[in-house]
Amino acid sequence: MNDEQVLKIFEENGALLTGHFLLSSGLHSPRYLQCALVLQHPDTAGSLCTELAEKIRANPRIGQIDLVIAPALGGVIVAHEVARALGVRALFTERQNTEMLLRRGFRLEPGERALVVEDVVTTGGSTREVMDVVRKLGAIPVGAGSLIDRSGGAVDLGIPRHALAVLEVPTWQPSDCPLCREGTQAIKPGSRK
Repeated sequence: MNDEQVLKIFEENGALLTGHFLLSSGLHSPRYLQCALVLQHPDTAGSLCTELAEKIRANPRIGQIDLVIAPALGGVIVAHEVARALGVRALFTERQNTEMLLRRGFRLEPGERALVVEDVVTTGGSTREVMDVVRKLGAIPVGAGSLIDRSGGAVDLGIPRHALAVLEVPTWQPSDCPLCREGTQAIKPGSRK
């Protein structure tokens, strides 16, 4: 699957939005990807995540993967479906107040090799938080993946990273946002309020 084919799936599902958006990173953007509208279809979610798993499996720098882990909420389905394709278990972290934690009885064993996945990467902040949780528990983040990379490939996590589609979408600090200067109101369509 190439970038164009992946984005066509998002467009067909009304998941590629144009307007003035407040991202979970706090940045403003003229485009938003609402992955839940794509992932609500199990066959589509399975196909996209299997494709992502295959891209990741083909990278010899990643090697063995013992588990897939993602930040809740947006990465849960991605983690589950990528893990299914790789034949490993799927876990997710959650935010409690402002701290990312592993909860619900999930455990990581020292030395386990973890693949960190998400639906969309903009700054890589949530992926880094999950990587920190993995490291604190003695496991090893060996690779990262996302359905969409909206950073244009600019995010460097220090480990191999793959995305099904790479977009270069502008983002701005609220104080520098040209859409705010035009007088439009940023909306936050995502899950984290």
